[in-house]
Amino acid sequence: MQTSERKGRLALVMPRLSRYGGAESFAWRLGEALARRGHAVDFICARCEAEPPEGVTPVVVGRFGGLRVIKILWFALMAERARRTGGYDLVFGMGKTVNQDILRIGGGPISMFWKLSRRAWPAGFPRWFKMARRRLAPANWAIHLLDTVRLRRTPRIVAVSHLVRDWTVAAHPHLDPSAIDVIYNRPDLSRFSPVDEAGRQTLREAAGIGPDQVVIGTAATNFALKGVRSLLMALARLPENHVLHVAGGRKPGKYLRLARELGVEDRVRFLGRVDDMASFYRCIDVFVLATFYDACSNAVLEALACGCRSVSSALNGSACFLPDRWVFPDPADVPELAAILLRVSGEDRPAPFVWPQDVPCGLDPYVEMIEQTLSR
Repeated sequence: MQTSERKGRLALVMPRLSRYGGAESFAWRLGEALARRGHAVDFICARCEAEPPEGVTPVVVGRFGGLRVIKILWFALMAERARRTGGYDLVFGMGKTVNQDILRIGGGPISMFWKLSRRAWPAGFPRWFKMARRRLAPANWAIHLLDTVRLRRTPRIVAVSHLVRDWTVAAHPHLDPSAIDVIYNRPDLSRFSPVDEAGRQTLREAAGIGPDQVVIGTAATNFALKGVRSLLMALARLPENHVLHVAGGRKPGKYLRLARELGVEDRVRFLGRVDDMASFYRCIDVFVLATFYDACSNAVLEALACGCRSVSSALNGSACFLPDRWVFPDPADVPELAAILLRVSGEDRPAPFVWPQDVPCGLDPYVEMIEQTLSR
């Protein structure tokens, strides 16, 4: 990366300054990288939950009101006030804010999320009730309004995957897709690597996995959105030696009841929070992400890096890195899901994933973009 001659006064904007959470961790690391290059960096946030990087100054605007809609609008208002009074050369936005020079879109527009994720809930009253709650929530309409305003007013937009770019353009047709940069999240693949067969068998024995079991694994906090219901129904169609392990922290009660109804309760493990995800990936035979909406899942690539077969729905931004035969279009199509899991479980284990050199990713493209904008 070339060194920038001009050092700027910069602001990063996000509701939380934290190292917990994917977007928050990215923002923290971006602030650190910019400060190391000599820029004066402020971090405009509602809450400061972690020690800021050296050279980064938190500008805490606080939180107001007990209702989520008030908190959202308050942050947008106060962040705008801080932007106007801060004398910044460039503002990089990562939250629901009105004005910035560069906007990073990490999750896509809320209107597309509503449209695509609705099928994660069973047809009938459960789906109707979920959608009614969403559409009656003032906070969601505030987010929709801010989405519309910021996408019309921001001169440069960056999406975290081509899929997020396409979703954004579909929701806001005035946007030119060729004018939206795409920079992927790159997981720390150095933490994820395969082990030899002896090491793998040791891990499987420690996890209580039988020698003849075929373990299908997934990772989820929102079980509905990540298609756990579809996976349980698909499991019921697979041979008895196929089992499902779910890494994630939500209470699994209703999914255990569904597993019982399907007759697969003894073939399912809900593991709760898993701290050592690398060992989880190394133990299982197939990793599956049956998601109804995912901007760019790191888990799929982490599993690949551990030498694990990985399949994903097409509604995941990182599915573009998988072979076509490992991508399925509809996570609600249970027969097709069962068929692909059965087929892929019989394939050879893949070579470890290597990030394509021609795909922009990580922090460096953002730093270069910011410094190029400053130099104009």
